[in-house]
Amino acid sequence: MVQSVERAFAILRALSVAPAGVSEIAELVGLPKSTVARLLATLEGVDAVDRVEEGSRYQIGDGLVELTGSTDASASMVVAVRPHLLQLAARSGEAAGFGVPQGYTMHYLVQVESPQPVQVRDYSGLAVPMHIGPSGLCVMAHWPLEDVQRYLSRPLEAYTSATVVDSTAILDRLAEIRRVGYAAVDEEFAEGLSSVAAPVFDSNGHVAGAIHVHGPTYRFPGKKGPADIGRIVADAAGRFSSRRAAS
Repeated sequence: MVQSVERAFAILRALSVAPAGVSEIAELVGLPKSTVARLLATLEGVDAVDRVEEGSRYQIGDGLVELTGSTDASASMVVAVRPHLLQLAARSGEAAGFGVPQGYTMHYLVQVESPQPVQVRDYSGLAVPMHIGPSGLCVMAHWPLEDVQRYLSRPLEAYTSATVVDSTAILDRLAEIRRVGYAAVDEEFAEGLSSVAAPVFDSNGHVAGAIHVHGPTYRFPGKKGPADIGRIVADAAGRFSSRRAAS
């Protein structure tokens, strides 16, 4: 029993670095592939690991969040959302991140890097006004109207010349976000950077944050276009919301 626990922990430690297949894990931990496959099946059964979308590789699963129940809620959310961000980065080809609201700002908790050779800055730990980026707009779109109006009654900072600060235009954007399920902005947060985000909801149906992807405007969203990227991001946010509701 002790040996099995040690082996399972070695597998989890290997997967904490990056998703991997059975053969790669077996080489990393020095175990037979048959043993690794058996332990992975057990870990998958208790949600400690999940299969990556294509099914041949494994990654850390949402069930491990239960082990961090006594830790800070933000840290638990980072553990839970990371597998979804890894999948999103792979599907979109760009960096993916997750943020939560803190008052009138959006706090970016975690980012998974782009597989592209030219990457963008890691915005983890940064807090920005709600109206600046698509993540904050996604959260605002699900606020009560009186809260939105209170926010818009304040002076609104512009980060670039493209930042939308007109209250009527922002209200129209929020209505569109509720309709399509995602937000897309071009160079409003930073020049040369485009981003798409979708809201994440908790078990009570309240907006809890947003998942986003961002990349250099010259290549993102590229041929897919904002609508296709929006659907990909909304799908990731929806799957994470579902897992949160089920946990």
